[in-house]
Amino acid sequence: MKSLFFILAAVCTATPLCAAELLYQGHGSVRIEASDGMVIYVDPYAGEGYDKNADLILVTHEHRDHNNIDLIAHKDNATILRSKDMLIDGKYQIKKVGNVQIEAVPAYNKNHKKEECVGYILTIDGKTVYLSGDTSTTDAMPGFKDRNLDYAFLCMDGKYNMGPEEATECAKMIGAKHTVPYHMAPGKLFDAEIAKKLKVDSLLIIPAGSKIEL
Repeated sequence: MKSLFFILAAVCTATPLCAAELLYQGHGSVRIEASDGMVIYVDPYAGEGYDKNADLILVTHEHRDHNNIDLIAHKDNATILRSKDMLIDGKYQIKKVGNVQIEAVPAYNKNHKKEECVGYILTIDGKTVYLSGDTSTTDAMPGFKDRNLDYAFLCMDGKYNMGPEEATECAKMIGAKHTVPYHMAPGKLFDAEIAKKLKVDSLLIIPAGSKIEL
């Protein structure tokens, strides 16, 4: 089985970017810069790269390894969206901030209550990025295949969330063009050996501290 394996060094790029750029900071933390310069953080907690002022901060749930917004300097008009803002009376919300669409989707398992957690599907510069947050298989995942997602970030620590085997089945169900393992081991930014246990052709491994162009 062929896998797409990228080791990408972090490189400084001038703004505005020609395409959106994603920095995997480690654990469940991600920073995305849209081509128009908009700076987005998802689940701030781990790694480095919190130096750019945020326009948008997204939190999937209120566990301490996902919600440390104090790490980030943000603009006076920055938007902060938490799970309580994106899951209201059992209904998952869709919001637009600037040119970015944010769609909340289910995230849950025995360690994470369905009514307190969300994942996100972001549409940025025409690319769709699913960030699972903390979850196991959800009832929404089979429908994602019809979305033709560009990227699916799947948690797979096997302790608080699904492990690599279940994540592999979810990846096949979702059918994203690129499937990225993250949130792999409690207390670690990244674990290459665990990442390689995600057995799908669409595998894209992004080490902590590395960037990709979306």
